[in-house]
Amino acid sequence: MSKAILILKGSPRERGNSSTLADQVAAGARAAGAEVESVWLHGLDIQPCTACNGCGIPGGRCVVQDDMQALYPKLAAADAIVLASPVYWFTMSAQLKTCIDRWYGFQGTNWQELQGKRFGVVLAYGDASLTSSGGINAVHTFESMCRYLRGEIVGIVHGSLSGVGDAEKKPALMREAQKLGEKLAGA
Repeated sequence: MSKAILILKGSPRERGNSSTLADQVAAGARAAGAEVESVWLHGLDIQPCTACNGCGIPGGRCVVQDDMQALYPKLAAADAIVLASPVYWFTMSAQLKTCIDRWYGFQGTNWQELQGKRFGVVLAYGDASLTSSGGINAVHTFESMCRYLRGEIVGIVHGSLSGVGDAEKKPALMREAQKLGEKLAGA
């Protein structure tokens, strides 16, 4: 049975560097037999959580009627989730953070739809390193999130990619992204 992998692209640029690397993850996963769906978050209507806590009752669900309603079943069905983002202001993009904040909508089932998932992380930044760019803050957030969900970060692909199209100029990084996809598609 093939793995289902959901890729969440958090860049406002549909063809930005983090999206390009996420596409390489997808290619690697597909080559290894996985079913992959990529979602460009910037193109969706995802509102912030309103803190109404309607999802907090047993069996409750998020009451905000926007494009997250279509994403919830995809998140639940995925064997692995890839979180791809440029680093903006020392962490992940607002598009990805807003989507992750809305995962709160699973609290009525104690997040069982997300428990034990495998995760991949893709980050692109304009500074010299993961630390100086602040990308490390996003990594720490993802690590904390995975601990809480008893999930596993299978791999993190990141690179200093400040110009449009820089990802394609780094074949080793592109191959690393492809290998992450292959790994996510594995057992």
